[in-house]
Amino acid sequence: MLILGIIALIIGIIGSILPVLPGPSAAWFSLLLLHWTDYADFSSGFLITTAVLAILTIGLDYLIPGWGSRHFGGSKMGEKGALVGTFAGLLLGPFGIILGPFVGAFLGEMLYDRREVTRALRAAWGSFVGFLAGTGIKLILCLVFAWYFVMAVLG
Repeated sequence: MLILGIIALIIGIIGSILPVLPGPSAAWFSLLLLHWTDYADFSSGFLITTAVLAILTIGLDYLIPGWGSRHFGGSKMGEKGALVGTFAGLLLGPFGIILGPFVGAFLGEMLYDRREVTRALRAAWGSFVGFLAGTGIKLILCLVFAWYFVMAVLG
């Protein structure tokens, strides 16, 4: 179980950066696997709290690009476009996941007002910044899970 936990943790950390791999969920699974060994006896409250954090982080990862678009001056159409682009990007692999929110926000803004290309580009940039922020949040959470994992193993 320890080896499987280490593998899940590595997948989680890499997955927080590479969109094709599950990040926080794999890192959380590593804590659960470690709990089933003699190395750690995490409380139910700890496991539930960390599971909720992993789920919230996954959800935020889909919403933050839209919020970024809105924060950078985009309209509701740009925000919705970023969300649609995020989901559409899932079907197109790693580059689609990275570019999906950007393209979605841009197209949403262009549907809203075709004359405002600069605004559409700002909104698209905001969605990309939001994507990077979501990636950072996932990475931080996975590193926190890794810290708990290592501290439990080292005793």
